[in-house]
Amino acid sequence: MKLGSKIKRLRIARGYTQEELADRCDLSRSFISQLESDKVSPSVETLERVLRVLGTDLKHFFSDEPKKIVFKKNERVPVYELPKGVKIDILMDGIEDKEVDAKIVELEPGAQTEQEDYHDGDEFGFVIEGSVEIYIDGKKYRANEGDCFYYSADCIHYLRNPGKEKAKILWLQTI
Repeated sequence: MKLGSKIKRLRIARGYTQEELADRCDLSRSFISQLESDKVSPSVETLERVLRVLGTDLKHFFSDEPKKIVFKKNERVPVYELPKGVKIDILMDGIEDKEVDAKIVELEPGAQTEQEDYHDGDEFGFVIEGSVEIYIDGKKYRANEGDCFYYSADCIHYLRNPGKEKAKILWLQTI
């Protein structure tokens, strides 16, 4: 793949127009156009600036190493120092530029996650088994097995298992 087409692919994946990329890099739109069509060769400094805006760096941009696709069950990373009755496993470890954090959360009856304060991102949960209560800024919502939930994390939030059986949730957070 040529340099220009790879930059164009990254730009489109970020949802930028050529003009938006140019503005963010303090370059002209015509330069970005010429760069994407391999009509100009950027200096290393200019290329680093463009790649930084596109969320990568020289090392990753030129790496031929394929990104990891499959994450095995035995590669999960447990989270320690959690409240009693809460178990969390991180499903994907070792990815530098990921935009989502995926976890399996298990709550024993009556257990709850720690209360999280406001932060950037969104959170999504799918209840694999059992039921959970989702507390968002003091308001309670209930999700049962097979249900899912979604909210912006700009609120105080936590999960609680109100049931008599263990609850298991697939939890995704944008980061």
